[in-house]
Amino acid sequence: MNRIIATAMRQWLPLLSLNILVLGVTYLIISRQPKVWTANAEMILPNTTSDLNANLGTLGNISSGKVVFSQQLNPLKILSSILLSNDTLIEAQKFDPQKDEYANLTAFRELFDVSPQGETTVISMSANGSSPEVARKRLDNLITVFQSRLNKLRAEDASERANFIQKELNQARLNLVETQRMLTNFKKSANLVSSEDQTREMVISINTLTRDRAQVQAEFQASQAQVKMLSSRLELSPEKGIRSLRLKENQNYQYIQKKLPEVEAELMKLQVSYTNEYPQVKKLLSERNQLRQQLENYIAEAARGEVGINTSIGSDSAVLIQQLALAESQTKALGERAKQLQMETDKLQQLLVSLPLAQSNLLELQRQYNIAEGVYNGLVAKVQEAKLNAFSTYPNVQTLTLPSVDPNPSGSKRKAIALGGILASAFGSVAIVLLLESRNPLLSWADLQELEIPVLSNIPRLKHSAMEVKLKSEAVLEFQRLASAVSMMQLEKGCLMITSATASEGKTTVTLGLAKALLTLGFRVLIVDGDFRKAQLSKHLGYSPVGVNGSLPIPVNLAPNFDLVPTAPQGDEIIEFIARGGFKEFLKSVQANNKYDYVLVDSAPLTLTSETALMTTAISNVLLVTCLGNSDRHPFSNSIEQLSRHQASVVGLVINGVQMQAKNYLYGHKG
Repeated sequence: MNRIIATAMRQWLPLLSLNILVLGVTYLIISRQPKVWTANAEMILPNTTSDLNANLGTLGNISSGKVVFSQQLNPLKILSSILLSNDTLIEAQKFDPQKDEYANLTAFRELFDVSPQGETTVISMSANGSSPEVARKRLDNLITVFQSRLNKLRAEDASERANFIQKELNQARLNLVETQRMLTNFKKSANLVSSEDQTREMVISINTLTRDRAQVQAEFQASQAQVKMLSSRLELSPEKGIRSLRLKENQNYQYIQKKLPEVEAELMKLQVSYTNEYPQVKKLLSERNQLRQQLENYIAEAARGEVGINTSIGSDSAVLIQQLALAESQTKALGERAKQLQMETDKLQQLLVSLPLAQSNLLELQRQYNIAEGVYNGLVAKVQEAKLNAFSTYPNVQTLTLPSVDPNPSGSKRKAIALGGILASAFGSVAIVLLLESRNPLLSWADLQELEIPVLSNIPRLKHSAMEVKLKSEAVLEFQRLASAVSMMQLEKGCLMITSATASEGKTTVTLGLAKALLTLGFRVLIVDGDFRKAQLSKHLGYSPVGVNGSLPIPVNLAPNFDLVPTAPQGDEIIEFIARGGFKEFLKSVQANNKYDYVLVDSAPLTLTSETALMTTAISNVLLVTCLGNSDRHPFSNSIEQLSRHQASVVGLVINGVQMQAKNYLYGHKG
């Protein structure tokens, strides 16, 4: 804490300037802040308690659950993001009463605050305005635009979902049409519609045809027996009988057959009386031959090269021939009918044998059709579901609390600015201190420990009056320790120069305290005011000698065995005095005349004057005084380097201004 205070005291001027600047700017900003009114409203997301489950028939089912909240997916955060999205704010800014005052969307967004309430489905909203009416109107516009934006997002979501599966839907439709065409063509080519029904009907048809064929076969055999019987009785085959019957029914044949006997009878009458050369006989012979030739032609035509045509068929034979022809035709018809029934039966049996393979193909095509139909119906259902589920993606939001405005303007922004100014002042102070300290840090114990110079004494913090000859009791012990350490040193002619890196490090106080302690030890001491620029030691002891510049006065007695060589502020000629050995000769003469045990020279700071380093030619032993918490690291290091370059011997360090613990008593002190 002491180090922090000391650092702040060292850098008080830049710290004060920075804080005045920051706080002044903060006050100016706060004073110019306009009054702001805030409108507040609340919106609620209804928590549905039932699920939608609709049956669309062949299109399948549509189910929609309630809105789900989780750490990964919170609809309130999604809605809050939509509320403050660029599209929503751009649309709201178009209707804002002060839209021209905001050049960019970022400044307009800062007017609104949207935050979901914990453990609820409520969204809190607020809008700032330069008046209560502006704030209320601004929040109303945001709510209206937000609802419109939600509806647009729902429509876009449904359209995107539908478009996403439209390609698959078209492909599914083509697959469905193709499988339906293949199924229809196969049914047409295989004459197979319903395998079970067709199999049952086919078996029934085969049984019916088999039964009919057996009956027709029996009738065929009976008719065939009748034909054989009639053919046996007529001694004609059915074909010959039909031809004989057809010949008998030929009118020309009947006419010739009737005419021929008449011609033969008349010919016989004439042949009795006349010879064959008789013209009438000859004519009848020619006519008879013609009739016979015609009759044979008719018989040959009816026989068609076959033998056995009966030309003497009576009426009874004609009836039998008719029955034979009828029986023969029935037999042929029954035979053809039996063959046809057998062919149909064989065909059905072949079809029945090939039915399992056709049925398998039909089932496969039917399965493909069912799959294609299911996929198509499912995609159609998804399209409809996407349209119906728009509120699942972007749920409905209702206004719970209408916008209301506090009549008093809000001052939260001024408080934030003030807090920001305070924080800026604090962090700026720390930053500037760190910057300045990094450029010229304070001397620390770690820096002293790196040096191979012994620390002879830790002098406690003394008040200004300690520069008098009489020191306070709390420093006596430390000065006695220092005097004891000095008395053990082999100092050339007892001379010791006491100096510091910079001013106000306590070298004069140390000089007086050490001199007092040496007196206590019985030594004769001379102190020399070697600060030729300010002569502070002489001033504090009340001596202001008048002499010629570039020379030193004779010693004056302060107390028994305790003398002082005072000095007065001098110019640059003192440097020439020291450089030419005048100061060394002065010390030599004083020591020779008075025989002092110790000559203590209180010099000026090393980094502030040039004569102090030159004085090391006269006094090679140096006691360096520093003040932790007040001395700078770089001047101290420069002082060590200067003394090293001048081949001076730093016999020890005296640390001044050390915080000492309070003691109730000193050893040997009575009180």
